[in-house]
Amino acid sequence: MARNAERRGDPRVLWPDARAIVMLGMNYGPNDDPLAILKERTRGAISVYAQGDDYHDVIKPRLKHLARWLVDNAGGDVKVFVDTAPVMEKPLAEAAGLGWQGKHTNVVSRAHGSWLFLGAIFTTLALPPDTPERDHCGTCQACLDICPTAAFPAPYRLDARRCISYLTIEHKGPIPRDLRALIGNRIYGCDDCLAVCPWNKFAQAGYEAKLSARAALRAPGLAELARLDDAAFRAMFAKSAVKRVGRARFIRNVLIAVGNSGDATLAGAAERLLDDASPLVRGAAVWALGRLDRARLGRCAARHRAGEPDPEVIAEWNASISHSGSREAVTLNP
Repeated sequence: MARNAERRGDPRVLWPDARAIVMLGMNYGPNDDPLAILKERTRGAISVYAQGDDYHDVIKPRLKHLARWLVDNAGGDVKVFVDTAPVMEKPLAEAAGLGWQGKHTNVVSRAHGSWLFLGAIFTTLALPPDTPERDHCGTCQACLDICPTAAFPAPYRLDARRCISYLTIEHKGPIPRDLRALIGNRIYGCDDCLAVCPWNKFAQAGYEAKLSARAALRAPGLAELARLDDAAFRAMFAKSAVKRVGRARFIRNVLIAVGNSGDATLAGAAERLLDDASPLVRGAAVWALGRLDRARLGRCAARHRAGEPDPEVIAEWNASISHSGSREAVTLNP
């Protein structure tokens, strides 16, 4: 975001000819409680918005269709955006009257709660503006209180470095050790702050046909996910937003969930990935195995640790062995 501060701060820098912005929201509210899966510790929790087809691919054609209608009926030129340019969609949505930016920093609508996809049509037409929406959060701070990693230092402020959505999707390296246990079984995104918003009770479930959750992505088993190679990952998540993170980052997330599962039968899944081609995966596998079976970790260390070429994975071995050894002796060959 820092690289495009000027363009984000003023839409006219992005497109000098723009005179108005038509903001649109699409309800993607779930049909069931999205937090129920957090109790199923051997299954992965995928954020509601990513359980169906990639919203970019669904919404952009609809925006283009509406933009063509606007040009045909009123003239002018248009550009459409769905997370594809440095556009400040949330403050623009508030200015357009769609909703307000809540304490969790997402847009909240009195009609759709916290479940909104946003899209923008820039136009050279000088359209009359709508009335901005005002803040209706009041004294409620349910979204702040539920955050597993305390990612909100204050209302309306998000520390992305602690946000599970950022860590499991955008963050490219190992997830900080002090946050891993707090992630639970969330393997792609986090719905906690959205799901507890009181305004959701006014929102009807909004999944349309093309956004319906795929059965395979509602509550996938961690053991099955840990076995995905690159081809199987691409096949399972074809046309899904999950595919964009790539197999290595996704399996890293799966292994964090494996380590948090408390199910020792998943230790084999972690051990198999100690030899993975990706150092990101290998490091996460070390941590997961250490959480589930410290004795097994010690037995594996002699075979895997000495030949490990990646310094970050070696650091994972050292930290895991040290942590395990503080509670239970682990014997290593020199």
